[in-house]
Amino acid sequence: MPSNTLPNAPAKYIFLDRDGVINRDSADYIKTWEEFEFLPGSLTALQKLTTAGFRIIVITNQSIVGRRWVKPEILQDIFKRMCTAIEAHGGRVHDVFFCPHTPDDGCNCRKPATGLIEKAARTHRIDVSTTIMVGDSAKDIVCAHKAGCKAAVLVKTGNFETAQTLLKRENLVPDVVAADLLAAATWVLDTEA
Repeated sequence: MPSNTLPNAPAKYIFLDRDGVINRDSADYIKTWEEFEFLPGSLTALQKLTTAGFRIIVITNQSIVGRRWVKPEILQDIFKRMCTAIEAHGGRVHDVFFCPHTPDDGCNCRKPATGLIEKAARTHRIDVSTTIMVGDSAKDIVCAHKAGCKAAVLVKTGNFETAQTLLKRENLVPDVVAADLLAAATWVLDTEA
């Protein structure tokens, strides 16, 4: 147990988008493990958050399933390998929630809808008002605000320029803009200390 966590302290949760936050995003989507590339500093960030007692939950849109470009079992294998690599570097992903639908499906789980966060909150009994969401797109920030997260952090390692334009149009601003996941983790740890 991390030394800065009291034995009966409530768990601290952080929601992370995947593509553009943990790993390099691709206009062609991540369809195989060979296409998955951790962003610089992300493994260190995940290790620091884990050591500080955060439970990391990945919240990600994965329309490649709905588009039938990747079978669900391939996506699950990518998630499993990602989690194994993170654990090998001292981090831990507590859970992964993903939306398999396309934008045209009208589901309630595809960000910016809040279904994935709501499902995570039900599954793990999370008080969403105590959580932080880190993402690289406007969808992540809108989702965090709509779900009632305490803070929404926008990283510059993915769709930052597009996100800024869309957020300005929605009259929304992230609580923090960070260079990457490591910078975001540093802000979280400084803020939550």
